[in-house]
Amino acid sequence: MNDLLRNPYASIISLSKAFCQKSLLPSDVIAAQLARIELLDTSLGSYQKVYRTSALRAAKSADAAFAANQRIGPFHGVPFALKDIYDLAGHITSYGSWEMRGRVSSQTGSIAKRLLDAGGILLGKTKTVECALGGWGTNHHMGTPRNPWDLEHERVPGGSSSGSGVAVASGMAMCATGSDTGGSIRLPAAYCGLAGLKVSKACLPTDGIMPLSNSLDTPGPMARSVQDLALMFAIMSGVPSMDIDRDMTEMDGLADTKLSILKGLKLGVLEPAERQVCNPAMLASYDAALNLLEPLGAELKIFKAPEPYREMADANGAITIYEGYLNHHEMYENLSKKMDPHVRKRMLVGRSITEESHLKRLQKRQNDQINFAMAMESFDALLTPTLTEPAPKLDDINEDTSPGHFTRPFNYIDMCALALPMAPSQSGLPTSLQIVAPAGQEAFTLKLGIALETALNVAERPNLGRLQ
Repeated sequence: MNDLLRNPYASIISLSKAFCQKSLLPSDVIAAQLARIELLDTSLGSYQKVYRTSALRAAKSADAAFAANQRIGPFHGVPFALKDIYDLAGHITSYGSWEMRGRVSSQTGSIAKRLLDAGGILLGKTKTVECALGGWGTNHHMGTPRNPWDLEHERVPGGSSSGSGVAVASGMAMCATGSDTGGSIRLPAAYCGLAGLKVSKACLPTDGIMPLSNSLDTPGPMARSVQDLALMFAIMSGVPSMDIDRDMTEMDGLADTKLSILKGLKLGVLEPAERQVCNPAMLASYDAALNLLEPLGAELKIFKAPEPYREMADANGAITIYEGYLNHHEMYENLSKKMDPHVRKRMLVGRSITEESHLKRLQKRQNDQINFAMAMESFDALLTPTLTEPAPKLDDINEDTSPGHFTRPFNYIDMCALALPMAPSQSGLPTSLQIVAPAGQEAFTLKLGIALETALNVAERPNLGRLQ
């Protein structure tokens, strides 16, 4: 058996090379992935629907294409999953809602189409917080995916892209899509030990994706490494496959893994008041990561945000709730509909937010964006923890609060932000570093992330021994 088939955590890039060299067949990989889903997902619950028949059929087609030297590009034959708010024509897209469990999509959105056109093989749809409104990852009626890093205690998987996080972290998909309105890619990536990219608002199309907040919603990729994330992002961005292949061959563009990118960079780090928000485990990992950077030539300096992160996070939440209520109020106002009680409570807060206050908040957002950009002028990027603490137990969370203290502000300011794993805590749970850069600098953020990933060298995976 090919070694890659024995490794459920193999990288997209290694698979792509094996397919290209004809040492591995896409059908063997898809069969192995489907077998792993069948073995694990009864316990972990990451998938809303598995497309077994169509995935096997697509894999056989990919085999034939490779045999005929008709490879599309580096994503050809790669198994991936879609968050269940991405429309796929002829398939159910439920938005994580019991009430919409029979809703059949009439269209396939641009992002899903790009991944499929690049030869990606869709394994299925992953679970989400209902209507993508929630950072913990819970779903009252459709089921909460289980964080694979602790099989003794149920811990939050992070939301709203909870199923994508759990599927990729446990080796049941090579990569997956998410969406990020206030942290919904970065939070599950951080809680599950993955890399996740929140793009700036104008970066990727949102057609064919359920709207929550039209001002804030962004689609994005989730993967087990930043290098894989960069490949998936290139496909989602519509970069031609031949250009991606060239960059991978020449180690250029997003494939550039040189640590020298860190030399001379000025990176902003947390001020003392923001450090107090973090628990000791997260701070220990954060400080250990920062200690690696100065010997590599980076300059670290405390960054003081012109607005406290808490205030920006709250403003982001208010915009989300107001616009989410406009988009979905009919379902949540109808008490005969079986909606998630926690999401309903959050959504109905939108009743009390006036259009006038919303418009004032959007105007303040524009001013805050200008002020933040001015404060960042002398910095190349910011480094924060993604989370304030590692994944808490489900029994310990307060559904009326958000874990997005460090994620929501950068949706509000409209910057790009990347979550990547730091060293696990002493209790063995993932911790996560967030890299933040101005809008439009996704490529730079990914290159910086690849360099930091190389320096951090985090190799731990969840122990799923008793489920296998």
